[in-house]
Amino acid sequence: MSGFRMLLLAVDKSEQSTKAAVVARDLAKACGATVHVLHARKHEQIVGRGGGSFEIESEEEARSLVAEELAVLEEAGVNVEVDVRRALVEDTYRAILDVAEDISADVIVMGSRGLSPLGAMVLGSTTYKVLHASKRPVLVVP
Repeated sequence: MSGFRMLLLAVDKSEQSTKAAVVARDLAKACGATVHVLHARKHEQIVGRGGGSFEIESEEEARSLVAEELAVLEEAGVNVEVDVRRALVEDTYRAILDVAEDISADVIVMGSRGLSPLGAMVLGSTTYKVLHASKRPVLVVP
């Protein structure tokens, strides 16, 4: 475990994400690692006549969410980096993988998000997509 120097913690508004922050905190403390907190601020593209896009969450909502996770880590004295990026809903997993590559993450830590099996199958699960597309270890927190 001492080989982990950079952890990528992907966060959203779920209870599982908060649990993942605690796991990342404990892992970082045990390994002396830095935690790079990522939140992909979702927006949606309108296809068809007129086109355009709209924000699913505001910049303030995204910063507030990251602040909560940041507090969990900083209170424990963990080195933290914060990253809020804008991504299309269907490309959230790609943003996570891109950041993992950019920072040379040793492991990606994320919550399971709690979709039902049917919901994950129909809608697609970001966690599922990251698990299957990542070249790096992924620690999923239920």
